[in-house]
This record gives sequence, structure tokens and C-alpha cells, in this order.
Amino acid sequence: MDISETDRIKHRQIHFRDLHPERNDAETAAQFLKEVAGVLDAWPTSPIVLNLRYDIRQTCLEEIDSALYELGLHLDNGLLYRMKRTLAYYTEETLRENYGIKHADSQCTKRVFAKRFESIEHGCRDHRPEHWRRYL
Repeated sequence: MDISETDRIKHRQIHFRDLHPERNDAETAAQFLKEVAGVLDAWPTSPIVLNLRYDIRQTCLEEIDSALYELGLHLDNGLLYRMKRTLAYYTEETLRENYGIKHADSQCTKRVFAKRFESIEHGCRDHRPEHWRRYL
């Protein structure tokens, strides 16, 4: 069954909490999501609002929101935003089930986190050669 482009490409807005005046969660999320498979475009319209276009065959809003939560960003949990997110989760899940699209196992999100972890400077790396690590 072929999905029309209007059903396949989703346009959403993600709202973040304004916890700190110097935070720019939308820009951080846009940079992170550009590396995720299935995300076609992500651009901030303000420091707390992110516009997003993604392909439903590869990812869904629920996976994107959970990845942003794991990244440490704070989504706005006002009643209106929670209701909109829940409705979007339900409609996307129903659409995916109707078209026989299997749920992704979030491998794309895990790969992005792994790539980001490798690129960040931190003290969790062992710079010794492999044979020295196995020796001790």
C-alpha cells in the first residue's frame, strides 16, 4: 500500500519550557535532529519553539520527543501541549498500523547518541591501545 505524501510527511511544532532566560532549547534540538534519519527539516522560530518536518515511515513524534527528553531538553507540559502530543502520537501510531509500517527500534536515535558521545570531549575514553586494555 502506497502512502500519499500528505500522509507521509508530517509538520509539527515542538514547544519547550522557558526555564532559564539564556537557554536556547529549540536551536539545540534542531542541531540534534538534523542527524536523525527520517527528519527532513528542523528549524527554530524562537528560543522555545521548534518547527519540524519528518517522514512517518522512518520516525514518529513519540520517538523524537523521547530522544529530546533523553538529551535533557524540557518539553512544555502544559495541558494544551500534552493533549496535542497525545493526539499526534495516537494518529501517527494508527496511520503506521494501517499502512503496515513496523515500529522502528529507535536504532537511528541510538546511533545519533553514540555519534554525539564519540565527538564530545570527556573523561570516559581510554586512549591506550587495545592490547594494553586487554592486558590489564
